[in-house]
Amino acid sequence: MALMFSRLANNFAKNGYYPTDEVTMARLLQALDAPASQKLAILDPCCGEGAALAEVQNHLQELGAEPESFGVEYNAERANNARKWLAQVAHADIAEMAIKVRQFGLLFLNPPYGDMVSDQAQLDAATGGKKRLEKHFYRLAHPWLMPEGVLILIVPHYVFDAEFAALIAKSYRDVRVFMAPEQQFKQCVIFGIKRKSDRLDPALAEQLQAMGSGTLPPELPEHWSGPCYQVPVCVQDTLQFVAHRIEPEGLAHELERMQRSTLWPQFEQHFGGRVQPHRRPLRALRDWHLALALAAGQISGVVRSTDGRMLLVKGDTYKNRALKVTYEESGKAGEMREVRTFTDKFVPVIRAIEFTPGPMFGNLVTIQ
Repeated sequence: MALMFSRLANNFAKNGYYPTDEVTMARLLQALDAPASQKLAILDPCCGEGAALAEVQNHLQELGAEPESFGVEYNAERANNARKWLAQVAHADIAEMAIKVRQFGLLFLNPPYGDMVSDQAQLDAATGGKKRLEKHFYRLAHPWLMPEGVLILIVPHYVFDAEFAALIAKSYRDVRVFMAPEQQFKQCVIFGIKRKSDRLDPALAEQLQAMGSGTLPPELPEHWSGPCYQVPVCVQDTLQFVAHRIEPEGLAHELERMQRSTLWPQFEQHFGGRVQPHRRPLRALRDWHLALALAAGQISGVVRSTDGRMLLVKGDTYKNRALKVTYEESGKAGEMREVRTFTDKFVPVIRAIEFTPGPMFGNLVTIQ
């Protein structure tokens, strides 16, 4: 699939949507590796039109892997377009997603940029750091990445205050930081492998905080020379990826995607069998045989009496409980004890619709 990021950037940058540019994508793909013939799960929680994650997916397929791509997009039009490229796309707010933690092997995160509030302080009361969209989306998406999973984070370099730098430095190892080749939005590209347990790397935290203050790392190389980041194998057969709310277009897309697993394609298989006719008895049934068969529901249809009365009948049997109350003397003189005995019994019921022409036509009749 041809790269399409230049067109996307031109179309959406003015609306606060900054898709990853073509040159940056072409270079960062060289840093990814994957085991052949293995199932992978990759996620972009801000997937936009789905082009970036689709390029990652195609690259992993060329390496022989079997990636399954998942995306989340708030904009309805972009989400609908992303469904053309990715396996599953949810049109939802990222905060409304019910996604099981530690199930994706790669997290591609290029979140919205900007401040979350419009007050003058713009500070997070809990940490003292700025309340930025980049940090908010990172906090939401970080738990979905499995241990040893690969993070690709693309954000403006100036968002790395002490708080954001510590978040990355305590959760990831083998971190490499570069400036994006396209500097219209002053983006940096961060690669990392998620640690199995949190442990702060002071040197990395200092490096990231310095980048936020203006000490910039080198540009993402045109030809990757270091060790590649290998996307780990997906260990779960079924991934939990559910939006709390689903729009009609998304429902229609899911029904179309899962059509072969629904009942309708298998309808004939389950319900197409013909009902075999009952075998004729060897001897003529007696009246009590007929009564039992009718009550058991084995006989139904239109019956006509000798006087011309016509009924549409259907028999059935239900279980009832009969109560019997007795009194007996207790161990003490003059005292009586009540004994309640419940007995199950099967009650045959024959219901019919009056088919005889006349004033009673259509009435329901119950025969017990």
